[in-house]
Amino acid sequence: MAEILITIPEGPSERLDKALAAAAPEQAALSRSRLTRLIAEGAVTGPSGPVRDGKARAEPGDYLVVIGEPVPLDAQPEAIPLDIAYEDDELIVIDKPAGMVVHPAPGASSGTLVNALLAHCAGSLSGIGGAARPGIVHRIDKDTSGLLVVAKTDRAHQGLASQFADHSASRRYLAIAHGVIDPADARLRGLPGLSFEAGGTLRIATMLGRHPTDRQRQAVSFERGRAAVTRARLLERFGTPPAAMLVECRLETGRTHQIRVHMAHAGLGLVGDPVYGGARRPSPKALGADAAAAIADFPRQALHAAELGFEHPVSGRTLSFTSPLPSDMAGLLDKLRDGPTSGGT
Repeated sequence: MAEILITIPEGPSERLDKALAAAAPEQAALSRSRLTRLIAEGAVTGPSGPVRDGKARAEPGDYLVVIGEPVPLDAQPEAIPLDIAYEDDELIVIDKPAGMVVHPAPGASSGTLVNALLAHCAGSLSGIGGAARPGIVHRIDKDTSGLLVVAKTDRAHQGLASQFADHSASRRYLAIAHGVIDPADARLRGLPGLSFEAGGTLRIATMLGRHPTDRQRQAVSFERGRAAVTRARLLERFGTPPAAMLVECRLETGRTHQIRVHMAHAGLGLVGDPVYGGARRPSPKALGADAAAAIADFPRQALHAAELGFEHPVSGRTLSFTSPLPSDMAGLLDKLRDGPTSGGT
């Protein structure tokens, strides 16, 4: 059995299943439909006792969700090679290649990280994520490369999920984006949710939720959704005038597509991102013909989970991992650095 505590804050009353889904830690993989089933099964206890009706109005306070034994897995083990940065009896850290889906979903029932883990770990994965997501504490997009941690036991899953929920786990991403971060840019200073911190770091703080008309996308909001905070720092600028940059992004929260949506909100969409406005026509005059062509042809969002740090949920030891840029992003940077003008901050 596993227990997850969800706190519904004070505010306008919503349906219980909807309110719990919005307040649940993303790492717990508790969708609204799954919470509806758990409520009906009597697995949820609220401030006034057990609850059975997911359509009832939610009251503020703490709700305890009890998750029983995992249901049989839908995914099948597959002998897919894994780049393992660390492994012990409790958890495993994977350096995921771009192009690999993390867990099975419609249209991607095989070839996923979960399929590979089921084979590698021989069934030893936390069941908290349910049938489709065993062991998955957090995830990165299919076309994002880099580090993520997977839980082998339920106690590791709970301990890791709490660190991601309270923002004590550290995550550093590297991205190549259109435009540059400039504290003197009046446009950036005028956008809602954006502010500059010491050293020129751009802080992006908004709510994120499903796009109102496209359920496959996320959208910035200032009224509903989940709070999301990204800090972006310019590392290198490219072009004359500057037209692209290497940027470091640090996550305070970990929402779906967070970096991609936040950077697009700032008008700094990631190179190669076909969903959030990164598919721009770069300027050969500013960047040079070779660099501009390389940007135009880049086949995925140029985003890499380069560093991951957390406290081991059982031993308490501090663990930190780094991953070098994959060859496609490194090659793009080489072409940008060979352009007319490049430089650091």
